Amino acid sequence: MSASYAPTQAPARTPKGERTAERILDAAEELFAEHGYAGTTLRDVARRVGVRIPSLYNHFGSKEALYGAVLDRGIGPVLATLGEFVDSGSERYRDSALVVARVMEVLGRHPHLPRLVQHEILSGGQHLTPMLRDWIGPLFARAREILEAGPAARHWPADEIPHLVLAFYHVAVGYFTMAPLYGQLGGGDLLDREALARQTHFFTELVRRLLPED
Repeated sequence: MSASYAPTQAPARTPKGERTAERILDAAEELFAEHGYAGTTLRDVARRVGVRIPSLYNHFGSKEALYGAVLDRGIGPVLATLGEFVDSGSERYRDSALVVARVMEVLGRHPHLPRLVQHEILSGGQHLTPMLRDWIGPLFARAREILEAGPAARHWPADEIPHLVLAFYHVAVGYFTMAPLYGQLGGGDLLDREALARQTHFFTELVRRLLPED
C-alpha cells in the first residue's frame, strides 16, 4: 500500500467518541457503496448518522480521511489475514480453506465493503480512486502468493493462477454485492448468521475441491 494513502493515527477518543466514530464509519461505508466516492458528501454521511458536520470533522478531517478509514477498517484485516497466511511457516496457514473462512468472517462484519469496491469498478475501473487501487493491488498479490505456495501450484498451470485469484474474488465479492437484490427477490437474507455460515462452508468446500491436497 502506498504510504501516501496510509491512514493517519486516529486521535484518542472517549468510549462515547469511539461509538460515534464507528457509527460514522458504518454510515460512510454504506453510502460509499451506494453512491461511490465521488457521489457521497460528508453532509450525506452526517445526515445518515444524525450528527452535525462539525461533530463529524472532530473524528475525520476530510472526505478522503473518512474514505481511507473505511478502507482501513474493512480491507486492512483482510490484507493482514492474507499476509499472515503467506508469512507463517505453519502448515495450518497453508490451508487455503482457512483463508476463505477468515476472509468471509471479516467481510461478514463489513458487508457493504464489497459493494463499495464493486461500485467503483463498475463506474470505470480505470477511474478507481488511487487510495482504493493501493488497497486492492496488495490483496491480489497476497492471494496469488498463497495459491502459488499451496496445492494450486501442483494442479493448475502457472498462467492460470491469476484466473483462480479472480474466480475466488468473484465468489466472495459477488455474494455480498448480490445480497440486497437476492433479498428483494424473496430469496432470503444472505447476510444473516446462518446464511453466512452456509456460504462460508460452500466456499471452503469449493476451494478444497479445486485445490485438492493430493
